[in-house]
Amino acid sequence: MPLPISVLDLATVGRDQTVAEGLAGIVALAQKAEETGYRRVWYAEHHNMASIASSAPAVLIAHVGAHTKTIRLGSGGVMLPNHSPLVIAEQYGTLAELYPGRIDLGLGRAPGTDQTTLRALRRDPSSAESFPQDVVELHGYLSGNTQIKGVNAYPGKGTDVPLYMLGSSLFGAKLAAALGLPYAFASHFAPAALHDAVAAYRREFTPSAQLAEPYVMTALNVVAADDQADAERQFQEVMRSRVALLLPPGTEFTDEQADALLAAPQGRHLQQMATYTAVGTPDRVREQVAEFAEHSKADELIIAHQSPTVEGRLRSTELLAEAYLT
Repeated sequence: MPLPISVLDLATVGRDQTVAEGLAGIVALAQKAEETGYRRVWYAEHHNMASIASSAPAVLIAHVGAHTKTIRLGSGGVMLPNHSPLVIAEQYGTLAELYPGRIDLGLGRAPGTDQTTLRALRRDPSSAESFPQDVVELHGYLSGNTQIKGVNAYPGKGTDVPLYMLGSSLFGAKLAAALGLPYAFASHFAPAALHDAVAAYRREFTPSAQLAEPYVMTALNVVAADDQADAERQFQEVMRSRVALLLPPGTEFTDEQADALLAAPQGRHLQQMATYTAVGTPDRVREQVAEFAEHSKADELIIAHQSPTVEGRLRSTELLAEAYLT
């Protein structure tokens, strides 16, 4: 039996797109995922990135929720050190009342931005140190068992929005295990600790009111297309765009320069980030996804469709569902 599959929508705004056009594409992708049998769509919190439109996940989820009917929607994730637990409980409690039974709250410890932007968010870098306590406080607001006497989340109290722990290291795995939460590993960009983290989580898991047994989600990049060469071309475009991560902001480069950088020692890190990627025709991608599911020992796969255009991502979403779920 195939595993459930979900979508991690990176909320990309293309080079030739307006933000409004990018947001329209996000809605279209959620609708396609709903139509083709995916379990959920998640959006990650990032700040000060012109090519990513998910700086306010709760607002984005509210908009997508109004344009879909059944698919689960959530954060993958909210970077909790950037916020007070009470405010996040109120936001996702509101979403849970608007879209009952459809809201997830994935949590991460990273800032989701650079140190200068972190200061602009009015957060202290040491905020991450209280992350475990903040998760417990947040859960208390949503479950109706507040940790701070006399303070409740309205809306939020008693909604029991399910929490998910996100991570790319043993820290998140061990915290998820200790709190009895589902664990989602960011293997789509940080593959190195996948096996150690999943093994530690399963080994140390403690049942909770939310979850009786361990539940692991692992992330995989996918570019599915009708033609193998087209899929490979799309993925090469995606990798070229990532070269910007190696260069000063605003630096322009040609395709040839990008390819040279990707082939050079400096590009090895970008290639390593994409270790877990399925590229090709539906039959080939189905094989790769099935291999990754077995390799990662997952209970659910969350897919980052990496085509450089909205049309490509919609087609990739559709082809994977047809090939893998049926």
